[in-house]
Formats: sequence, C-alpha cells, structure tokens
Amino acid sequence: MSKVLTIASVLLLGLGIAAANDSAPLKLVTSVDLPKYSGDFDHFAADVNGNRLFLAAEDHGTLEVFDLKSTKWLKTIKGFDTPHSILYLPSARELFVTDGGESMSKVLNSGDLQIVKKVALVPGADSLAYDPAAHRAYVVTGGKDVNMKESVISAIDTTDFSKKADLKLDSAHVEAMALEQHGDRMFVNITDHNEIDVIDRSTMKVIARWPLQNVGENSPMILDEANHRLFIVCRKPAKLVVVDTDSGKQIGAWDTAGHSDGMAFDAAHKRIYVPGAEGYIAVYEQKDADHYELTAKVPSAPGAKTCLLVPELNRLYVAVSPGEGKFGARVLAFETLP
Repeated sequence: MSKVLTIASVLLLGLGIAAANDSAPLKLVTSVDLPKYSGDFDHFAADVNGNRLFLAAEDHGTLEVFDLKSTKWLKTIKGFDTPHSILYLPSARELFVTDGGESMSKVLNSGDLQIVKKVALVPGADSLAYDPAAHRAYVVTGGKDVNMKESVISAIDTTDFSKKADLKLDSAHVEAMALEQHGDRMFVNITDHNEIDVIDRSTMKVIARWPLQNVGENSPMILDEANHRLFIVCRKPAKLVVVDTDSGKQIGAWDTAGHSDGMAFDAAHKRIYVPGAEGYIAVYEQKDADHYELTAKVPSAPGAKTCLLVPELNRLYVAVSPGEGKFGARVLAFETLP
C-alpha cells in the first residue's frame, strides 16, 4: 500500500469510513478540518496561477481561502450575508461572488480580496454561469428562499458589472445553468417543474421546455458540448440523467449518490464525478455519448456534496458540510488517477 493511500486510510478511518482501494479512480491526498464552521458550504472557484482555492461558506457568511496545491487554509473573508457562487476573472484580477442576502452580490479585488463593488440584483442571488467570450455572467435570483413565486435570471456585463437584461421565470426554484460556448443556448434546471428550460441568450427568451421523465428535484448540471449531452443530477430519486441537447430526449438515468449539490465532468478521463451527502463520490465512465457505467463509489464523508475539478492539477476538491453538527466541516482533495 502506498504512503498516500496509508494517509488517506487514516483520514477516512477518522471519519468512520473505509478507504478506497488501489484501483479507485480517485485517491484522497489531503483532508483539512474547519472546526469553527457549523453550516452548509456551497460552491468553489480556483485561481490556478495564483495557487488559491475559494469556497463559499453560505451559512457562515464568509469566503474561505485555501492554498490550491496543499489545500492549507489561508484566511477568511467577511462581508457577505449568504454567498453561493464564485467567478474568478483572471484578466481583470477580480472575483464576483453571488450573495443571496440583502447586502447584494459582491466584486472583490483578487489581490487583497477587498470588496470593491456591490452588484444590485433581485434578492436571492444564487447560481451562476459564465460566457467568457461575451464577458457575461448569468445569475439566478428570486425564488423560494426570498419568498418569491418567480425567479429571475440576470445577465451581467463583467467588464463593469452592469446589468444588461432580466428574464423572469414562472418558477420558485431554479437551480444550475449550463452555457453553450459555440452557440447561444443556455440550459436551466427548473427544479419545481421537473424540467429543463432552453433559453436563447441573444434574446433572453425561453425557446424550449424539456420535461424530465420519472425523476425530480433536478439540481446540478454540466454540459458536454462536444457530444451534445447534458448531465443532470436529480434527487428524487437519486439519479444521473443524460439528455440529448439536439432533441431534448433523455438518453438514460443511472443510480447516483444522494443529495448532491455539485458534479464535475473530467473530459480528459471521460469521467463524471457526483459527490453525495451520504458519504461517497459516484464515478461514471463515459463509454460514448449514449453509454455510461458506474465504475466506483469512492468514500468521502457524510455531508460531502459540492465539488470542483481542477484539471491542471489532476485534483478534485470536495467540501464537507457539517449540517446539524453531526460531522466536522472539512475540505477533501482527491487526485484523479488514470
């Protein structure tokens, strides 16, 4: 057994979970405890050149900063109500953080991580998707968390953070979005309607609605644009669903980890990683556009439900939310293996 696997075994045994075996596609290399944290985490972002990892501590009202390579905790940034999504803009050296609270979303100087601007949107700012070619960020606002019966997607020009357009949706629960980079479509999880809405970004209008079959609570979403496939994780029941983006038809649904808030597509290894709060990462192999196989259930920790893949480092980072305090908060770093 390798030295790294021995360390991983000790860390996982401390969590009450068996370690993965040598043939697993992910190997735990670091576990960083956050003993003062007691609520849910949301999304990550990475500054690869600056060697920093950012994590939105939504229930703590902070942005947590880590060394990207070692995963060592560096500092806490305050000044948020309910931070959710993080966009790192390397050319402008800025961070855009959506904030669901009354203090609104924030822009930070990435050098000293000071808040330099507030972006006034409809309350409840949460999920974010980015079009780098157009310098446009799309932010989901409104909805049930702020007692609204509708949600709003706002288009933000990230060169000056001015709002360019709003699209109102007859939905109180909108989750993740995915954007075409070689087209104008945006795919949106309309969670309370069990459907995917397709939006033309050039007109900010809904051009199609694709109902999901035999699944509900569609939450994380990732687009494999090269293969015209959309990957969606649903919670009721826990399924990984694959949708053809040409026809809107479901290709199939596979059992997955329960209560996931994130997923990652590893294009280099043709894998999909789905972390679940019940304590493991479901790993799928993409045989081709229509065929997928669950190849591993890699132990993580109870509450480990959000993740970020950094391909440049062959690392998958997973945030462990302690929920009601039954398990400790931490960040896990896994090496992606061939």
